[in-house]
Amino acid sequence: MEHITKTILPIFLATIWISISEFVRNEFLVKSFWIKHYQDIGFTFPSEPINGAVWGIWSLLFAVAIFIIAKKFTVTQTVFLSWFVAFVMMWFVIGNLGVLPYGLLLYAIPLSLLECYIATVIIKKLT
Repeated sequence: MEHITKTILPIFLATIWISISEFVRNEFLVKSFWIKHYQDIGFTFPSEPINGAVWGIWSLLFAVAIFIIAKKFTVTQTVFLSWFVAFVMMWFVIGNLGVLPYGLLLYAIPLSLLECYIATVIIKKLT
């Protein structure tokens, strides 16, 4: 039972938080950046249900990564390391591919840091 409360529960709750954060940010705050940028480069922004499912899996994987990182580092170190690995590297790659609307970073940077911080706190408090 302790395994469930010290491992599964924190990862599950962090996954829920990350999923909600990603959904709100990308559906309500920056979706217009994505749609316009994709139109400008001649594509349609992918928003089918399968894309949402993939982001759900990404949220779980990110929560697992935070869980592992948090075992060895402080809250602050975990936040910045996990943020760098998940977001900065993703933005670097999609920027290189030409599919990153740079204007959304004004919103995405602080909100993604907040997402990492709350997920880290959830995990640290429950483990």
